[in-house]
Amino acid sequence: MGFWGALSTGIDRLNQVLGKIAGWMILLSCIVSAVNALLRYGLDISNNWPLELQWYLFAAAVMLAAPYTLKRNEHVRVDLIYSQLSDRGRIYIDLFGLILFLMPACILFAWLSWTTLFYPSWIVSEHSLNAGGLLRYPIKFVVPFGFFMLSLQGISEIIKRIGILKGKDTLPLADLDYEKPMQ
Repeated sequence: MGFWGALSTGIDRLNQVLGKIAGWMILLSCIVSAVNALLRYGLDISNNWPLELQWYLFAAAVMLAAPYTLKRNEHVRVDLIYSQLSDRGRIYIDLFGLILFLMPACILFAWLSWTTLFYPSWIVSEHSLNAGGLLRYPIKFVVPFGFFMLSLQGISEIIKRIGILKGKDTLPLADLDYEKPMQ
């Protein structure tokens, strides 16, 4: 398989696991929401931490599911041109978008969210201003981590597409199945 194929496979597996965790986070967020509503409106028991936990779980799920979505080739794209191209043309469009748009944006957002969002919050051990609220810096860490993982998945997708263009059968196959959206 070689170094590049092993790297791509490792990144894919890691983001596969994170994608499954994201799915469970959505379910857990729904359960927390339902239990909180039952306690609040049924028994008049109220606290702020379940509300915050609910949106923490949802935010983490979104950030962890983005690389998994890219891995599965299910991200949003402009269909007007893409659907009319051959598989090879789509690979070139994907490479163009991955290298010139996704990678610079992910690296910039990871760095900015680390330096301006997470790190200052972590330094002061930021807590919610709400009574009974949760720590803020753990959820703020999820933002740069999510963009970092998305950039790693971008690297994996670049490796796979270059491998396909070079005719390397030993690389893990990219999920290039494309379904035109139904109107």
